[in-house]
Amino acid sequence: MNNPDVREMRRAQKESLIRKELSKLFLEIRVNDKNFEGIYINRVKLSPDKGMVNVFFYTHDGEEHFNKKLPLLILYKPSVRKALSKILASRYTPQLVFKFDKIFEKQCRIEILLDKVKKEEKL
Repeated sequence: MNNPDVREMRRAQKESLIRKELSKLFLEIRVNDKNFEGIYINRVKLSPDKGMVNVFFYTHDGEEHFNKKLPLLILYKPSVRKALSKILASRYTPQLVFKFDKIFEKQCRIEILLDKVKKEEKL
């Protein structure tokens, strides 16, 4: 059970489960509160001690738009965490930290640059 590969696999499974359930919960929030239209959960990252989950959001309007919506999002944190605790089969429910996903934004910029290079090669 001390095998690092097994631990990483279990961490990835738990992250996947948390992402799936948080996405469902956030979809309900988005349906009921139109303030969150265009904001999506992109990924989650579980801390090494499994006591905290970083929830990374993305919006096409950028980080500034996300930061405007963050105070509203934080108001939902207790109810989301309580709903998550009912779903997870775990002794403790991790704390939730909401962040903007800058990695996804960088990935989009890189893909745009690669597309430009491909177009230039064809000419």
